Amino acid sequence: MRRFQLSSPEIRQAPYPMADASRSSSTVLLSILSTVAFTFITYLTIGLSLAVLPSFVHTRLGFGAMLAGLAISTQYVATLLSRPQVGRMADAKGPKRTVMTGLNMCIVSGTLLLLGALASGLPWLSLGLVFLARLALGCAESCVGTGAIAWGMGQVGHTHTARVISWNGVATYGALAAGAPLGVLIAHRCGFAAIGAVSLLLPLAALPLARLKRATVVATGERSPFRTVAARVVPYGIGLALGSIGFGCIATFITLFYAAHGWDDAALALTLFGVVFVGVRFIFGRTIPWLGGYRVAMASLAIEAIGLIAICLANDARMAGVGAAIAGLGFSLVFPALGVEAVHRVPEHSRGSALGVYSVFMDVAMAVTGPLGGWIASGMGYNAIYGFAAVAAMGAVLLALVLQAQAAREQAPAAAGNPACPETGDD
Repeated sequence: MRRFQLSSPEIRQAPYPMADASRSSSTVLLSILSTVAFTFITYLTIGLSLAVLPSFVHTRLGFGAMLAGLAISTQYVATLLSRPQVGRMADAKGPKRTVMTGLNMCIVSGTLLLLGALASGLPWLSLGLVFLARLALGCAESCVGTGAIAWGMGQVGHTHTARVISWNGVATYGALAAGAPLGVLIAHRCGFAAIGAVSLLLPLAALPLARLKRATVVATGERSPFRTVAARVVPYGIGLALGSIGFGCIATFITLFYAAHGWDDAALALTLFGVVFVGVRFIFGRTIPWLGGYRVAMASLAIEAIGLIAICLANDARMAGVGAAIAGLGFSLVFPALGVEAVHRVPEHSRGSALGVYSVFMDVAMAVTGPLGGWIASGMGYNAIYGFAAVAAMGAVLLALVLQAQAAREQAPAAAGNPACPETGDD
């Protein structure tokens, strides 16, 4: 029987029981929503600057497209470097502490961004402060993104893993969809410094709510070596990275892509991507347990590639917007579909680390997309970026097919030995 330890004062005071299937659907949903709300706040902060930061660096500070892209990608570099440690923190210290750490880093980021905006008369100083703000925001994203999923799974049980991941994604991209136009509106009416001020106030308001929310128990037992966890999760992470390149290209370059063609309403493309993404999670989120993660991932990645090709071939803003919407439709279920299959390959008490390793690969994709996409754009134009992203998505389809075949081979001996209890992939 698995033992548990209570590793913090918050946990000792009011631990959640490990959730079970007997809890009502509404209770489970409420528990999930009250946790992913912190993800929403963090990604709303990210979304505020997403559509306006490249223009601030490129137009206001006078730097080139590559530095404008790097300003966005710096966040994902920080997220990439912090993910493994954050996963171990969630396993050992608990997800509540992990989320609160992320909110504090979000406050630091907002402060630095505000200072960078106020120092715009000194371009290099302003750029340096912006880069530091993005580094802090990347750490915040890592802590809150991983911690909220682990916190949610601890509350409602691992039978609801796909549901927790799906709702966390709804919070993520719903916040990005709301944040991009809101950021444009704030910057237009109040200036870029107001983006920094709002980015500071949002997590500052959320922090007391996280402090009041009860913590979950921390599973104990001999933890799997990090190398073992990573080896099981890496193939799924590679598929996630290939599928995330398209999102990275849309998030980083869509405003410059529109500007290069003389089109307006670039933020609308981000909004369409996010709205369709969230809608698919609402409508089709439960197809993952029904059809299986591999099938959902392959279909989703193929649809994403179609959307990216549409952007690549777009000759007006309407077609580019439709392409962004199709890409959002496809990308919506990639993370939970592959993620469910990934976390099932590790023991329960190592799933925070598994989530950290798995999420790293999305950060890798986002980190390389900025400078690599800027390099491609400088030689071949912005349309070509989305063509390369479509090829990457199709590569992820082939990888998911290989992983599905490998999983079927591994499950076959167990199913033959005990037909009544087929292997699920859990240790």
